[in-house]
Amino acid sequence: MIKKLLQSALIGLICAGLILFVIPKFTGGSGLKLTSEVISFKDAVRIASPAVVNVYNRTFTSNSNLDTGTVSTNNLGSGVIMSKDGYILTNKHVIQSADQIIVALQNGQIFEANLIGSDNLTDLAVLKIRADNLSTIPQNPKHQVHVGDVALAIGNPYNLGQSVSQGIISATGRNAIGETVGRQNFIQTDASINRGNSGGALINSLGELVGISTLSIGKDATEIAEGLSFAIPIEIANDVMKKIIRDGRVIRGYFGVQSNILFSNGQSDASSSGILIENVVPNGPAAKAGIQAGDVMLKFNDMAANSPEQIMQVISNTKPNTQVKVMISRLGRIFELPVTIEEYPVN
Repeated sequence: MIKKLLQSALIGLICAGLILFVIPKFTGGSGLKLTSEVISFKDAVRIASPAVVNVYNRTFTSNSNLDTGTVSTNNLGSGVIMSKDGYILTNKHVIQSADQIIVALQNGQIFEANLIGSDNLTDLAVLKIRADNLSTIPQNPKHQVHVGDVALAIGNPYNLGQSVSQGIISATGRNAIGETVGRQNFIQTDASINRGNSGGALINSLGELVGISTLSIGKDATEIAEGLSFAIPIEIANDVMKKIIRDGRVIRGYFGVQSNILFSNGQSDASSSGILIENVVPNGPAAKAGIQAGDVMLKFNDMAANSPEQIMQVISNTKPNTQVKVMISRLGRIFELPVTIEEYPVN
């Protein structure tokens, strides 16, 4: 019995000695710190921050009694330089109804910007300033955004000057309600986005651009939500920007249905699942072709209908006046209807 107690005590002393010897190797000699280096995202900020600009929306008000008027800053926001020759992305609501748009670079240069075009559905606008060799933010399509990634929002909150807020990617694929479903697919983050951050950059820990900051929830007295901020994925922002530069606006295909429901009857064959059409817009392309609420879309031009977001994107990229074949299921019967895609109505 005594022998067993002595063996147990000896084993305990050996384990304690090993712990005392090993822990300092990992903590740098102190149990209070895990590393001798400060964790910092300074390199990411250094890469991205020169390409994030301040955007000022100015309006002119004439005075009926005098020959002069007043100039006021109606709104403020941020923008991201997307090309070395001066194309800038921002939010449409930042420059809405502006008489003059002023862009201030981080090096102190100030430019008057021209509005190339804007897009209601994504709340994006493209500006152009006359400048060369401007700083841009690197992009890397190979680095997909994942929930839990570190996110840094860079902008000009409340006109305090350029600031950086840090958080994580809280969710991806967040859709706005109504007709914008599938066109925004917001990145949700808890990095703080305040008034003035709109149009700024959301970057990852490597300083790569992943989104354009656009809005937040819970910033006024009627809302209690915190940490709910959103950004437009850079893939969508790039696509919108290219179309605006090319056409002055975004030309989208229009189908005229609403659906957020993926339907399946539990069978394994491809014709048993699709998208349940909840509403059909009167006099829209789908209605004209005979598609009805309650129909299940199985295929769009031989492409299986796997999700509302997928089909919405395909429709959006379809040139207006193109005729497509849509396979639907109605009350157990399958139809193939020709539908002529129209241009999405511009508000």
